[in-house]
Amino acid sequence: MPTTGKRLWVSAKDYIMIVLGIAIYSFGFCAFILPEEVVIGGASGLSSLVFFASQKHLPFEIPVGVTQYAINLILLAFAFRIVGRQFVIRTIFGATVISTMIGIMQPLFHELLNGQPLVEGQTFMNIIIGGICCGAGIGLAFIHNGSTGGTDIVAAMVSTKTNVSIGRTMLYTDFCIISSSYILFQDPNKIVYGLVVLFIASWVADQIINTNRQAIQFTIFSPLWEEIATAINNEANRGCTVLDGTGWYSKQNVKVLLVMCRKIESITIFRIIKSIDKDAFITQANVNGVYGKGFDQIKLKIKPGEQRGAKSVATNNDESTTPTTEK
Repeated sequence: MPTTGKRLWVSAKDYIMIVLGIAIYSFGFCAFILPEEVVIGGASGLSSLVFFASQKHLPFEIPVGVTQYAINLILLAFAFRIVGRQFVIRTIFGATVISTMIGIMQPLFHELLNGQPLVEGQTFMNIIIGGICCGAGIGLAFIHNGSTGGTDIVAAMVSTKTNVSIGRTMLYTDFCIISSSYILFQDPNKIVYGLVVLFIASWVADQIINTNRQAIQFTIFSPLWEEIATAINNEANRGCTVLDGTGWYSKQNVKVLLVMCRKIESITIFRIIKSIDKDAFITQANVNGVYGKGFDQIKLKIKPGEQRGAKSVATNNDESTTPTTEK
């Protein structure tokens, strides 16, 4: 496939997955959470407050989708220079889709279910299912460089400058929104349910996002280490670091391969090793937070006095990912 065609396919696949994630989020919100009159975090939570307030104090209702879209546009105006043009474009797309979907699903489920949640008489079950759907939708959209908007935008801005996780940032900002629902309902149970949704959605989102970023560390012992290292370089496009070791039982010098790869690439690495040396001794460990060339970038501000140390760290990271196969 040509390079341009491949890029278009990857971009199209991202947008498809963003739509899928938003659909899951909207379904969980409209079918399980909103009918229970529970306020969650983010733009959806603020929009819910406006919706419920308009029901009680105004002669007309302000739809959740309309308020949500307005909030997202305001936040994106502040986020443009921080998170970059590509993220803003995808978030505008996501904000448009989620406002449209909620605008359709809210009256649809209200009509089909007569204003009741999908599981009648089971408030806590609705909250749990809705929280899982919302978290899964947020996580799916984020790993494809999209967003459902709201505090996702705030979380994205924070994550570009610090190592604070997206789920944790959402946790802090959404807590204030949920707590403010007490002013409207005067019911502490609503706050408890909102916090349950918050924790479940944040945890599920972090699990999906972190699973996508998980890496595997291989330690390989084999007399055919040179062939294995060359094959991993050429076929898996991953670097190998060759370490000198001594087998204490045999008292002989050995070469040890250290390989870092994405979790989805681990099967390929295994097949390469076993195709060359089926008796190779291999250890595998899950690794979180692999930074450097070919992996994630460290998102920390470097002070002027620390610049030399930063260069040293960068040099070490480059060495650890540079293919090394010679004796």
